[in-house]
Amino acid sequence: MSNEPATVPALPSTPSHGSRIHGCLLGGALGDTLGSAAENGDASDGGSHFSDTTQLTLYTVDGLLETLEWANDGVAADTTACLWLAYLRWLATQGVPVPDAAPFQPPRWIDSHDVLRHRRAPESACLTGLATGEMGTFYRPVNPEAKGSGAVMRSAPFGLIPYIAADAVYKLSADAASLTHGHPAGRQSAGAFSLVIHALAAGHSLREAAEFAARQLAGAAVEGAAVEGAGPDGARLRQDEVVDPDLTARLDAALRLGAAGETPGARDLASELGEGHAAEEALAVALFAVLSTAPEQSPPGTPEAHFRAAIAVAVGHGGDRGPAASMAGNILGAFYGEDCLPAEWLAALEAPELVRGMASRLAAVTGS
Repeated sequence: MSNEPATVPALPSTPSHGSRIHGCLLGGALGDTLGSAAENGDASDGGSHFSDTTQLTLYTVDGLLETLEWANDGVAADTTACLWLAYLRWLATQGVPVPDAAPFQPPRWIDSHDVLRHRRAPESACLTGLATGEMGTFYRPVNPEAKGSGAVMRSAPFGLIPYIAADAVYKLSADAASLTHGHPAGRQSAGAFSLVIHALAAGHSLREAAEFAARQLAGAAVEGAAVEGAGPDGARLRQDEVVDPDLTARLDAALRLGAAGETPGARDLASELGEGHAAEEALAVALFAVLSTAPEQSPPGTPEAHFRAAIAVAVGHGGDRGPAASMAGNILGAFYGEDCLPAEWLAALEAPELVRGMASRLAAVTGS
């Protein structure tokens, strides 16, 4: 057997950062829509609504937008506080009273869209964590035992911010997860997911991005060329926190099974990756879905064919399908840009003007 590394098919073209932003947000909304439809017994192409996954992802974008808008005006802002205020505005759209102790923030463009006022079975930890009126932190967490997928499913936008180091991406994402989910696996999964998106936006392959995130969680330096913006040791966890062993095991399984080129039986797959309800499980299912269907595993393939196949795997996995399918869509949209998104699925997407509008605003404020 040759010792030469396997040749990975090159991308048809290198997408612009703006295309990666649009692809990531639209791809996530498509995956969320199809996953939610499957959970509700209707897996037709886009013939349903997106869930709280997309709602919270867009509010994550809005919190980042406010921070970047202040920065472009020469004013420093607390990013986590801006995200907390954005999430509190989302809380109000869900019919949950915002606590009197919470600061008031005037409405922004995103709040004018009625589709965000529909309650789409949000995870309870997202509601209860925000309803306390206290800003959860790493050192003072709300919901200290919560590690559901609500912590990770909204975290892709952190990886789309250019010109910041990987360790800053991880910290922003993990701190934002701590606003509602206090368990280490919740915030660590969120940080790892944002690192995957960050590496893809820097031009790395799918497997390189997944391995980069896994190695940073393990505390190991990236071998060879590091992701642009990372220091010699890349992104580091806080020194006083141990990586959750369930997260490590799920990521290892996703990388191993994703490279195998074949899909185990549903029971074996769920045993290895989990059912997608916990944050680390949703991340593992999403990574497996995109890695196991990559063109180098089953050539030939186009970006659109890869997107369709990966979403099918994430949806077909069972369990909590929406978050994993949404994250798979985020990953492939960030990798390929908009070229991978099926036109007929986009045509059926709920409120595309909202998703495109938030993507366009993020692209504009980051100079993409």
